[in-house]
Amino acid sequence: MSNYRASANPYKLKILFLTHSFNCLTQRLFVELTQLGHDISIEFDISDAVTCEAVELFQPDLIIAPFLKRAIPEKIWRKLTCFIAHPGIVGDRGPSALDWAIMQNQSEWGVTVLQANAEMDAGNIWATELFPLRYASKSSLYRHEVVEAATGAVLTAIKRFLSGSYRPTPLDYSHSDVRGRLHSPMRQIDRSIDWRQDNTRIVIRKIHAADGFPGVLDTLFGESYYLFDAYHEEKLTGEPGTIIAKRNNAICRATIDGAVWIGHLKHKNDTEQTFKLAATMVLKNHLDDVPEIPSDPFAVKLGETYRDIWFEQKNDVGYLHFVFYNGAMDTTQCERLRDAYLAATERKVRVIVLMGGSDFWCNGIHLNHIENATSPADESWRNINAMNNLVQTIITSNRQLTIAALQGNAGAGGVFLSLAADYIYTRASIILNPHYKSMGNLYGSEYWTYLLPRRVSSSNAKLLIQNRLPVGTMEARNIGLIDDYFNLNPEDFRKKIRSIAETLAARPDFPSLLQQKIHQRQSDEQQKPLQSYRDHELKHMQLNFYGFDPSYHVARYHFVHKSPHAWTPRYLAQHRRFFTNHNQ
Repeated sequence: MSNYRASANPYKLKILFLTHSFNCLTQRLFVELTQLGHDISIEFDISDAVTCEAVELFQPDLIIAPFLKRAIPEKIWRKLTCFIAHPGIVGDRGPSALDWAIMQNQSEWGVTVLQANAEMDAGNIWATELFPLRYASKSSLYRHEVVEAATGAVLTAIKRFLSGSYRPTPLDYSHSDVRGRLHSPMRQIDRSIDWRQDNTRIVIRKIHAADGFPGVLDTLFGESYYLFDAYHEEKLTGEPGTIIAKRNNAICRATIDGAVWIGHLKHKNDTEQTFKLAATMVLKNHLDDVPEIPSDPFAVKLGETYRDIWFEQKNDVGYLHFVFYNGAMDTTQCERLRDAYLAATERKVRVIVLMGGSDFWCNGIHLNHIENATSPADESWRNINAMNNLVQTIITSNRQLTIAALQGNAGAGGVFLSLAADYIYTRASIILNPHYKSMGNLYGSEYWTYLLPRRVSSSNAKLLIQNRLPVGTMEARNIGLIDDYFNLNPEDFRKKIRSIAETLAARPDFPSLLQQKIHQRQSDEQQKPLQSYRDHELKHMQLNFYGFDPSYHVARYHFVHKSPHAWTPRYLAQHRRFFTNHNQ
């Protein structure tokens, strides 16, 4: 651990992240500030005593709170400058900032970096960034606009902090530029859907404003459920509030002017813990008479509707989209995506682009659905084998060149799914987590023992798997994990990918490139068969799933149920890691 202080090097700081969890914003800031040379350590906000101990151990120059649910102890903010990243415009206060902005149909929103003081969200302002408020779910807005704005605002605030001369602006509600206000926490009565009065857009907005957490509390078949994951349906109609169709994981409910698809539910149960599951899985006993309306991934024009897999073809390029909630892929989704990929290879295309979704590329196997299974071990085994079958199909396809276009973050098996492609391009702002160990020392599969060494050195491969830390795109490109990244917004990134794919498909030497791919695969197979890699990985995974060590099952349970953190892992809390080593 570095021992430098800001006084020794005025451009490098020891920064302690105080956060509720290591979420997407915290990871992005960790990557950005580490790249700038700052010394970062992380402490989960468990209690005041733990926070004070972390400050004493690390002796930071600055504290940053990217994601907090409690106030910072007074004895800390009076001694040290503490930046709070609040997802609201200047003057906005309260824990439901983004929820209210969506519900009130604001056209513009922002992030404010303010200094912690005695009043929540009322400290002096160090920086602020604004953005247009897209018609999207709270989760999607947070992962994109909020993370981007917060990153920019925090970097600006740090520059101002380092200057030593900047004086933050006190919050003054009399100033004409201060548009935000103190909001009370949003209650379920504020989110409630009136199926006899609310039109489709209002229904979706209410679910959007609660997506991720806490969901919209509603009644289905006489029981209470939280609703998540809403999509507009353009053509279907019915009696408002009734379930009129199902498709794969989602149910379709009629509104007064159309219908809305709902992808996920969480059963409200006062006697036992529940968690989010696919809507059709939760309501399976009630849906026998509800018609299944399939969606052909290759249909050209369906209008607005719910689709999790679809294919587009433009000239010699095919684009395969797969949008799975939170990036998780269960056994059936893996099988359906593999079927769609195989069908795409039969099309007259030279290049197939694996687009993933705008919020996530993929995060690997579906831990929630595994947890819900009669035998989580058996379902884990089915899920990882279905994932492996998909990866193997991409690796061994020899009729096209493939591109993985990562619009959103990827983790665990999702990263290695992307490595099955011939070329990998990402947006500059995404975060990769190419490791499994944080899920109870899971060994991992998806042919990572074959795919990772093809791209990175053995030393870097070991670091990626062992360190359990997020990787930014600059580092990923530098070590060869990806081919390139582009600092573009989502729409411009998709345009860039189209240009790359079309240029590749039109190259005069395309047949030669394809033949090189085929020859390399044959050479690799002769050296060591793919099945050997799979057997080796699954031998370890079998122990994870069925062995005496329950670490994977315990970690999965806590992940799915969102159990409060009892401690901060040592790979994040470097101040505790070195303190522990020093005292051993």
